[in-house]
Amino acid sequence: MLYGISSYFKKSFLFALLFSLVSILTNKSVAQESEEKDFFKPHHQIAISINHVHVFEGRDDEGNREVLSLPAWGVDYTFQFHKNWAIGLHTDFVIEKFKVEKVYANDDDKETVERSYPIAPALMGIYKPSESWSFLLGFGGEFAKEENYFLTRVGAEYGYELPKNWEIFGTFSYDLKWNAYDSWGIGLGIAKNFGGK
Repeated sequence: MLYGISSYFKKSFLFALLFSLVSILTNKSVAQESEEKDFFKPHHQIAISINHVHVFEGRDDEGNREVLSLPAWGVDYTFQFHKNWAIGLHTDFVIEKFKVEKVYANDDDKETVERSYPIAPALMGIYKPSESWSFLLGFGGEFAKEENYFLTRVGAEYGYELPKNWEIFGTFSYDLKWNAYDSWGIGLGIAKNFGGK
């Protein structure tokens, strides 16, 4: 149990450090863009994406290790209240059943668990160093009928504006499920902005 907690905190610290470095390194692009665009009005965004979630600790029906690539949907709500900052509720829906080995248990307590169509919402803090890039960090849970897990999510998105307040975007995220397993996902989505962008 202690090994799992310390391993989790090491990973969380590394992600927080990476997030801080990205913020510092992108400061110059923010300054350049702010000279071009001084006007900002808060707005809402609703997005949907099609994703693939990857799990390295997957197990097949015989219990052998396999890397899983699971289809998923993402449904996101974001409120951008500042030109560089936003908050949101980002939810992933995995549309398959699968088996996974808990990696944060000690060697004596390793177990394989089944997950049935898990839903993973997370409350996200979002830093936008430019109009296109977003870096995300947040907390939430993964819920399935077998068991629920607390999670930490870190991610990055790149969006391209379309006419009439539409946007297409690519997304990458990494979920650390406490005392369970990790997964990472990539996806492609479309979003609609409401309000005064």
